Amino acid sequence: MTPAGRKPKSLVVILGPTAVGKTSLAIDVARHLHTAIISCDSRQLYKEMKIGTAAPDREELAAVPHFFVHTIPVARPYNCHTFQQDALETLRELFSTLDVVIATGGSMLYIDALCRGIDPMPDIPPETRSAVAELYEQQGLEPLRGLLRRLDPLFYQQVDLKNTRRVMHALEVCLTTRQPYSALRSGQPHPRDFNILKIGLQRDNAELRRRVRERVDRMIAAGLEAEARSLYPFRHLNALNTVGYKEWFDHFDGKISPEEATRQIKTNTWRYARKQLSWFRRDPSIHWFHPSDPTRLANFLRERLRPA
Repeated sequence: MTPAGRKPKSLVVILGPTAVGKTSLAIDVARHLHTAIISCDSRQLYKEMKIGTAAPDREELAAVPHFFVHTIPVARPYNCHTFQQDALETLRELFSTLDVVIATGGSMLYIDALCRGIDPMPDIPPETRSAVAELYEQQGLEPLRGLLRRLDPLFYQQVDLKNTRRVMHALEVCLTTRQPYSALRSGQPHPRDFNILKIGLQRDNAELRRRVRERVDRMIAAGLEAEARSLYPFRHLNALNTVGYKEWFDHFDGKISPEEATRQIKTNTWRYARKQLSWFRRDPSIHWFHPSDPTRLANFLRERLRPA
């Protein structure tokens, strides 16, 4: 509830699949509204991961204030719950002087953490994460599914069993806490004391796929291989289990050629974009726009952000 006489605060979330054009549009909107941007990207957080995450460049960062871009070293543990706490604290500070703040990104869990909230989860010991990862690398996903079915039959019935990361994370929590993962999840949204307006960006598949290919080509030309090589000592970290880096790590290990690494990055980036779209399309609160129609979006924002 907003106290009488006080203008309600609003968070405008600009989301969508990778390569759709979120960064430039979010900056345009933030400049128009004279406000700041909170990044909801779980990889742009890291100082050393610039090229492979398509993070805003120096010029874009200077255009409007940005938060949670190039913030922490890659070796520092960080998760959704920590982001939720940090981002809400940042929002409280920004809303002390601003009526509207922009959030943007494609990391589904980080957007959920900011908008819906997530239940606190334990820090996973490195040895537990390594054990689960080793089991997956040696035997594949099926043994992980079987172990999850035994440790948490309820979540086993709920989770997308093809989603390797979700299955592995649930197992890590079960093994760390000696409790079912489902017992730690309330599934209830956490109340927020600001309005949330979600803007989804979409393009047709052919256009988006072309943009994915072009983006990867730009990354390669900008020095992605060298950036990945500098991060190779950290490849065991979850932050580096990321499209654009893990393919180059396979090349450094002699498994694939540079050409194959580039091809796989394009294929895996497109696969991730489709996964993002599938996730976002389950949210009926998202208002969808094409990035090339700024007038329609501007009119929509003007109407929705107008004081009651």
